[in-house]
Amino acid sequence: MSELITADLVDLDLSATTKDAAARSLAERMVAAHRVTDLDGFLADVAAREAQMPTGLDGGIGIPHCRSAHVSTPTLAFGRSTAGIDFGAADGPADLIFLIAAPAGADDDHLTILSGLARRLMDPEFTAALRAGTEPAAVAALIRGEEPAAGPAAGQEPERAPEQSEPQPVAGADAAEPAAGAPFRIVAVTSCPTGIAHTYMAAESLAAAGRDQGVEVTVETQGSAGFTKLDPAVIAAADAVIWAHDVEVREKGRFRGKPLVDVGVKAGINRPVELIAEARRKAERGEVAAVAEGDGVTDAGDGSGTDHAHFGVRLRTYLMSGVSYMVPFVAAGGLLIALSFAIGGYEIASATSVADHFAWGEADSWAALLNQIGSAAFGFLVPVLAGYIAYGMADRPALVPGFVGGAIALTVNAGFLGGLVAGLLAGAVVMAIQRVPVHATLRGIMPVLVIPLIASAVVGFLMFIVVGKPIASLQNALTDWLNGLSGSNAVILGVVLGLMMCFDMGGPLNKVAYAFAVGGLADPTPGSLKVMAAVMAAGMVPPLAMALATTVRKKLFTKTERENGRAAWVLGASFITEGAIPFAAADPLRVIPSVMAGGAVTGALSMAFGATLRAPHGGVFVVPLIGEPFLYLLAVAAGTLVAAALVVLLKGARRTTSAPAGDPADSRVAVTA
Repeated sequence: MSELITADLVDLDLSATTKDAAARSLAERMVAAHRVTDLDGFLADVAAREAQMPTGLDGGIGIPHCRSAHVSTPTLAFGRSTAGIDFGAADGPADLIFLIAAPAGADDDHLTILSGLARRLMDPEFTAALRAGTEPAAVAALIRGEEPAAGPAAGQEPERAPEQSEPQPVAGADAAEPAAGAPFRIVAVTSCPTGIAHTYMAAESLAAAGRDQGVEVTVETQGSAGFTKLDPAVIAAADAVIWAHDVEVREKGRFRGKPLVDVGVKAGINRPVELIAEARRKAERGEVAAVAEGDGVTDAGDGSGTDHAHFGVRLRTYLMSGVSYMVPFVAAGGLLIALSFAIGGYEIASATSVADHFAWGEADSWAALLNQIGSAAFGFLVPVLAGYIAYGMADRPALVPGFVGGAIALTVNAGFLGGLVAGLLAGAVVMAIQRVPVHATLRGIMPVLVIPLIASAVVGFLMFIVVGKPIASLQNALTDWLNGLSGSNAVILGVVLGLMMCFDMGGPLNKVAYAFAVGGLADPTPGSLKVMAAVMAAGMVPPLAMALATTVRKKLFTKTERENGRAAWVLGASFITEGAIPFAAADPLRVIPSVMAGGAVTGALSMAFGATLRAPHGGVFVVPLIGEPFLYLLAVAAGTLVAAALVVLLKGARRTTSAPAGDPADSRVAVTA
């Protein structure tokens, strides 16, 4: 196995001043070491991961990381900055930067090393040694674990097993003991979207806090290197449970009947003492989590109604699971279809099958080929949506009934709405079956035979006989309504879609509006094509508006924001709404309302102009496929101007009110509202 980091991958004088520049500088070293094959492609994957959640951690650490098809060998590059770089941590800039690159199919051995490093970053002796190092080769060896850090940490194990931290009983902790001689016991689960860094750092943070508090904390890390289940006896003996996760906890039913603290993975890293204290309070009050197998719904037990709010969060997660798996099919299929139209015209959709007739030298044959490949990909949209909604609810046993329900939704012409309902039904049926106690001899075949068989039959019956036809009627009514939209009704719909696209910029509302538009492309009508145009136009506004604002009033923005603004021109033009997230995160009360206003203007104008779009993505690069392209671009420009003007106005007013303090402009505008 090749070394994870070498001296060539260490920069002890990192001169970059922004996180993007730091990632590029370190990634260039990976390219030079022949460990990354495509610099820009890899950096795009790093940026996409950064958009999900900032990777800065308290203590001056930044850990940009991702899995990428452009990585040939699991690799770590390290940079040390004297000025500090903002990675979004609450306590300020990071001076220790670790760029972690894992291949899409990284082996468990490499991921184990990466997870071990993540744990060691929670050790102040280790980070102090990194700050004191003077030779790249010595620092690389230290990171690899070949040289222990100086001081008390030298006797510690260089890497803990990533799957599970061992319980650490602490003597003399009488206050933590619910019974004589027995410390308070907590079992925890940590997980993050990439499963490389935050998962294991949260585990180490919780375990260390437990040792300090006299509490036994045993952690199950559900990361990229797989996971080893907690011993059922350990769970049974636990007094409380902590979930620190950003993806669904696997096999949740193991923890039912225990007091539960359910938070995001970063809380496990930054607030472990608070989480342990909360777990103890819940145990003292006798609160019990009502968690069924495959179910994440909890009951606080205090009558506060938080269980309903929690269910709403879980429902959103289930729906987003389906949409996120559907989007690649949308992008591939939709752009292939759009390209076929650009080559052969819209009539190419009615061409005969290329399996029966294909002429190598005819452009129309190639256009027909692209169209039919794209149409085949589009045919999976509803089944994939339904299947992965069900998967998000009840894991792998729900995939089969979810896909079956989605396929039936197409059969009965229930379309996109039918897929949503089928996925929710499949997940609910599987969750209900999982609640039924079965004999131990049947448990092995339940997930692979019994549950898919029974759930598919039930979901099929419901979709064919009970709900399929009513949903199909509703779908037809919605289609007729879209086709009949004109005047003020169309404008109002455009306003609503524009607001949804710009409110959370890639979040749940944005995805709902986008999924609504894409669902109409599966069977395009004039109304659905207008909706798609309005959605993409509004989604381009936030990054374009921030790019314009940082250009015309530079003094209102920090240096980092101005650099992000230059990148936002390209992101906005490409319909990547997430390009505005850094600005919204830094100043949400001014940025979000401004871009929402701009998105509403653009959505309304696009619908009023009657602009249409047959491609699900592409931004300005698919302008030839847009109906009324000049007016469409005018709508985008108008919304961009409105949003940029509002941002400048609000930030300018803020700067004026803070001027007497005498601070530099950059420091004034960097304060979050």
